[in-house]
Amino acid sequence: MTNTNKAQAEIAAWFTQRLPEEWAVTPPEVTVDREEITVVLAVSAPEPGEGASEAERAEAVAGRIARFREDTRERRISIAREAEHRFGRKVAWGVRVGDHHELFTHLAVPVMTRLRQPERQVLDTLVDAGVARSRAHALAWCVRLVGQNAADWLGDLQSAMEQVARVREAGPGGTSSAATGEG
Repeated sequence: MTNTNKAQAEIAAWFTQRLPEEWAVTPPEVTVDREEITVVLAVSAPEPGEGASEAERAEAVAGRIARFREDTRERRISIAREAEHRFGRKVAWGVRVGDHHELFTHLAVPVMTRLRQPERQVLDTLVDAGVARSRAHALAWCVRLVGQNAADWLGDLQSAMEQVARVREAGPGGTSSAATGEG
C-alpha cells in the first residue's frame, strides 16, 4: 500500500467515525490528494410525487441539497477544522443524491505548467470553440478527459507504483529489513 493509499484509508476511517450518524445514509466517499480532502455524503432522494416532471424532480433534488448544505454548515465547518488540523489538508464537501453529484466547496490549486506553443494552441482551440472558458479550464477539461479514457491504464500505473513501493520497503534500509535487524 502506498503512502497515498494508506493516508486515504486512514482519513476515510476517521471521517466515517467522526461524521454524525444522521449523515451516514452510506459511508462517505473520501478522496485525498496532496492539498485537499474531498468528502461526498449521500443524501436521500426527495419524493416529489407521482407524475412529477423531470424539471420538478431536478428542482426537488436542488432543494434537498440546498437544505442539507444550509442545515449542516456549522457542523461541517467544525469537522473540517478538526480534519485540517489533524491531516494538514483543506477539506471540501459535496453530496450525492441518486445520480446527481454536487461539490459545495473545493480548492482550485494552481499547478505549475510549462507548456510549449503546440500545447498552448490546443488549449486556445478549446477556448475559442467554447468548450472551455480559459486555458486553465481547458487544461482541467483535458485532464478529466484523459482520466475518463485512460482509467484502465492509470489503474495499471497505480498498481505498478504500489509494487515499486513494496519492493523498496523490502529492500535494504526499508522498514521490513529494519524490523528484523537485517540491513
